[in-house]
Amino acid sequence: MKTQRNSFMTRLRLDFKKNWMLYLMLIPVLAYLIVFCYMPMYGVIIAFKDFKPRLGILESSWVGLKYFKDFIGSVFFGRTLRNTLVLSGLNLLFGFSAPILFALLLNEVRNVHFKKVIQTITYLPHFITTVIIASLILVFTNSDGFITNIVNSISGHSGSLIADPGAFRGIYIVSEIWQGFGWGSIIYLAAIVGINPEMYEAARIDGANKFRQILNVTLPGMLPTIVIMFIMAVGGLMNIGWEKAFLLQSPVTYETSDIISTFVYRKGFEDMNYSYSTAVGLFNSVINLFLLTAANRFSRKINGSGLW
Repeated sequence: MKTQRNSFMTRLRLDFKKNWMLYLMLIPVLAYLIVFCYMPMYGVIIAFKDFKPRLGILESSWVGLKYFKDFIGSVFFGRTLRNTLVLSGLNLLFGFSAPILFALLLNEVRNVHFKKVIQTITYLPHFITTVIIASLILVFTNSDGFITNIVNSISGHSGSLIADPGAFRGIYIVSEIWQGFGWGSIIYLAAIVGINPEMYEAARIDGANKFRQILNVTLPGMLPTIVIMFIMAVGGLMNIGWEKAFLLQSPVTYETSDIISTFVYRKGFEDMNYSYSTAVGLFNSVINLFLLTAANRFSRKINGSGLW
């Protein structure tokens, strides 16, 4: 064991001398992770205490799993868990596949100028803040919004779309796809560029048309990237962005819009029940950890590769 440790330290010293600039660039990233990701984990203790701000974390009394039991036994547990899984699942199904499909289509565009224009247009929504996106959605889907008027004239629906619980999920998912598919396609375009052109030449010699080339050359070449991105997406399945859901929802749409993260926000900042909200947030993180581990294990079993 000691010999292995000495060998590791020797390799580390040699690597540090060779790549000291890379290690120097790593310092800000490590500092960010320690300050904003690891140090706040100390506050998780609040979930197991009856936290009183005037007493502090250490002086507050222990209550064990009380708040976890309260949440699981409450009427909000089923609704928030169901809405979180449904919205996350729909976003994973459509939001994850949209950038892949867009990257495949964009790769077939041969006009460079047109391709750059399309890329610029589709990347722009990613840089629009969530508050502005939510404001636009509220304006366009209220009772006299132009999207509401179009949908109502086609489907026979009446009234505001954003105030309809049945329409909330569709509005949310479509806006997520619109905002993210262009930016999300960048990594897949990079994966396509890394595919050996000789493989396409060999496929053309074998008589493969464009569709067969995509199916037998492009997609297999993208597969390692797709697998890694899928594992990361599954790992964040329960962490669906609360900002947009919170800005778009209202009490009349809680039936389909109230997710765990918005519930945590209301409990923590509106009801000032810090221990309860921390317990719910920790429950959410544990589920995420389980999903990430399961997705990685499934990927290694099926594809032979994973995050670890």
